[in-house]
Amino acid sequence: MKFIINIILLVFLGTSVSQAQTLNDYFKIAAQNNPGLQSKYKEFEAALQKVDQVSTLPDPNISFGYFISPVETRVGPQRARFSLTQMFPWFGTLRAQGDAAALMAEAKYQSFLDARNKLYYQVAVAYYPLYELNQWRYIEQKNIDILQSYKTISNSKFKNGTGTMVDVLRVDIMLKDATTNLNILDKKEKPLITTFNKLLDRDENERVLVGDSLLAESLADNFPKDSLLTNNPVLNALDFRIKASEAQEQAAIKQGLPKLGVGLDYVMVGERTDMELPDNGKDVLMPMVSVSIPIFRKKYRGSVKEAQLMQESYSLQKDEYANSLTSGYEMAWFEIQQQQELLQLYDQQVQESEQALNLLFTAYGNSGKEFEEVLRMQQQLLKYEKLKATAETQYQIAIAKLNYLTAKTY
Repeated sequence: MKFIINIILLVFLGTSVSQAQTLNDYFKIAAQNNPGLQSKYKEFEAALQKVDQVSTLPDPNISFGYFISPVETRVGPQRARFSLTQMFPWFGTLRAQGDAAALMAEAKYQSFLDARNKLYYQVAVAYYPLYELNQWRYIEQKNIDILQSYKTISNSKFKNGTGTMVDVLRVDIMLKDATTNLNILDKKEKPLITTFNKLLDRDENERVLVGDSLLAESLADNFPKDSLLTNNPVLNALDFRIKASEAQEQAAIKQGLPKLGVGLDYVMVGERTDMELPDNGKDVLMPMVSVSIPIFRKKYRGSVKEAQLMQESYSLQKDEYANSLTSGYEMAWFEIQQQQELLQLYDQQVQESEQALNLLFTAYGNSGKEFEEVLRMQQQLLKYEKLKATAETQYQIAIAKLNYLTAKTY
């Protein structure tokens, strides 16, 4: 097995082209640099090394013995002995152990895929609040500019006797609020950028490019629910673990069967000097066969039972996660629909608030009255513009959540 990190262009529905490309670049950086994701892949590579460990014959045993007091035989005294022995597990044991290890490695790889998908989701969740922050700062700065113009106008009207000092003070109070809000938003940027950059394992002060617009488009019903339970890496990993436990059960059964051994003894024999004999001093070569008798059955029964219980455990975990996926999908889908409706509402509210504000400001310019209503409508417009930016952000986050749950490939 060989892994190649492939990042295909990510297109989140509802994302502008330039912004999607930027986010895709960040996905690529995160996949290459994130230490948590790299750790998951190292776990997979380590699991692969287990296959050869358990599917290979045990090492042969070689021994040497020297007779301090030579043992006399008919053909001469025995001086030393060499023994070589190789044990063989029951037929199919090594294959079953290798299959179990390979399947567990596959499960590790699926866990790695899930970690990668989760990382993409985390990057998106950290990215979109930066868009929201930029929008809020832009809106707040625009609000300050408008209030500055209102202050100038109210001052002129006060000096001309067509306005009141109260109008000037009202604008001044709102300007202080807006300036404070903008300062707070400026300070909020650093922790958001730090969080984002650390997901990419970059310097916390690294510049983050954020798109200046998000396009919210409608999604088809049951968007892509059909793949919810078929392609999810977590469910696939549990399937591989179940199969690995089945292979471990077979291996445990076979380990409880006799092991066969073959060997060879080589005995060095000295010559007899007291008589002449055929084969005098001839070394002895003796083939051997051995069989282990697994009479202590408790450990083998325990291994089999352990594998069976793990199969049941993984099956229950799979059912639990499938339930969690289904409920998570429905919540994410509801969030998408909710934000779609809110976006439509806020679009209408912004348009109508702008119209009302223009009418009120025109009336104030003519009469010098109802300035408090102008300020109230300006703040209402500010509120809806901010709510719209938040709804756009939450919409994209909900789509990112849905893409993670459905294991979208990029």
